[in-house]
Amino acid sequence: MRLVILGGGGFRVPLVYGALLDDRAEGRVTEVVLHDVDAGRLSAVRRVLAEQAAGRPDAPGVTATTDLDEALRGADFVFSAIRVGGLEGRALDERIALAEGVLGQETVGAGGIAYGLRTVPVAVDIARRVARLAPDAWVINFTNPAGLVTEAMSRHLGDRVIGICDSPVGLGRRIARVLGADPRQAWIDYAGLNHLGWVRALRVGGRDLLPRLLADRELLGSFEEGRLFGAEWLQSLGAIPNEYLHYYYFNRETVAAYRSAERTRGAFLQDQQSRFYAEMADPHAPALELWNRTRAEREATYMAENREAAGAGDRDEDDLSGGYEKVALALMRAIARDERTTLILNVRNRGTLSVLDADAVVEVPCLVDASGAHPVTVDQLADDAAGLVCAVKAVEREVLAAAESGSRSTAVKAFALHPLVDSVNVARRLVDAYTAAHPGLAYLK
Repeated sequence: MRLVILGGGGFRVPLVYGALLDDRAEGRVTEVVLHDVDAGRLSAVRRVLAEQAAGRPDAPGVTATTDLDEALRGADFVFSAIRVGGLEGRALDERIALAEGVLGQETVGAGGIAYGLRTVPVAVDIARRVARLAPDAWVINFTNPAGLVTEAMSRHLGDRVIGICDSPVGLGRRIARVLGADPRQAWIDYAGLNHLGWVRALRVGGRDLLPRLLADRELLGSFEEGRLFGAEWLQSLGAIPNEYLHYYYFNRETVAAYRSAERTRGAFLQDQQSRFYAEMADPHAPALELWNRTRAEREATYMAENREAAGAGDRDEDDLSGGYEKVALALMRAIARDERTTLILNVRNRGTLSVLDADAVVEVPCLVDASGAHPVTVDQLADDAAGLVCAVKAVEREVLAAAESGSRSTAVKAFALHPLVDSVNVARRLVDAYTAAHPGLAYLK
């Protein structure tokens, strides 16, 4: 089976390859094709993968190319993890938003809109090429903003594009662990959009264990989301939000923490990864050792500003292991081998959430088999959650419309409608600043 990884020079690719190395089942991936626009990064990642595969005669073969069409031909699965504008673009997104006093995070608020506006045209081009060159391939999208990009690609690939994210998996795992349940045996009632969802129940043997967690403030304070949001607020909600909702519920505190930080997250990662790839220019550098050390630092500092604003402390050791590569592998296995499983994925709504239309991409539990991912009927969203989901989906639709039409006024509307942008004039200045900073937004007129 042939897997194509777009963004193949990206820092997290070895996570995916590591998961493939541990897969011994029949029908596993035997060929990995890395595609990237940066040949130097491709070379660095190939060296890490070669060290991972050392002593493994059955390791999937790895090739690399900067030719997108060449990469896509013959693909069974396409894993999309591109970053349009690179980490420099992410750092710019953050700084420009913070200069206006609004959040600049890469998937939430102004930063997410800017990132989406320059990513959607590229993602749509990829989707069209896949449809032409590998019409039977399944696309697994991890490119952020994941829900928005998946919806853009679905307009050309239908249900053959599925978005993944490790946040719901990690949240469900933490809740199950606190409750003494096996996450593999638990049914997690989760619903919303990517980076905008809530766990409303965790059922084992038909019994919902979440009320016991919500009733116990000490237990709520024993895991990351409990410390991040506070027991009182979680009890008021009657649900456990995805960690990214901290940007909404505690926006003022988070923006203040970001503005007072020495560096934004994007700037930190830009510096960190620049060092990694620079060190990898030495052909004698210990590739895997360098990668492991850099990754450990990256994971430990994840959402550091939010934890600082909440006084939540350092991340737990168990939460430093990532997880999106495991979701990707489970998804590929289920489709390729008809190994039926349940995963929380980004798929077209198909009536799952009544407040959204059928084609809106949502993040919900899905039954996955050889015919793809099928959203499962879940409890409807509470009014407060439904209002937020509808508002953010409306913003995503304006981003898609602006990317398709090239309309600057539609882009302004997308920024102005977002719950975390507090003025139309701020939205106008943001569009001006982002188009001046990013060549990839020159299409907005």
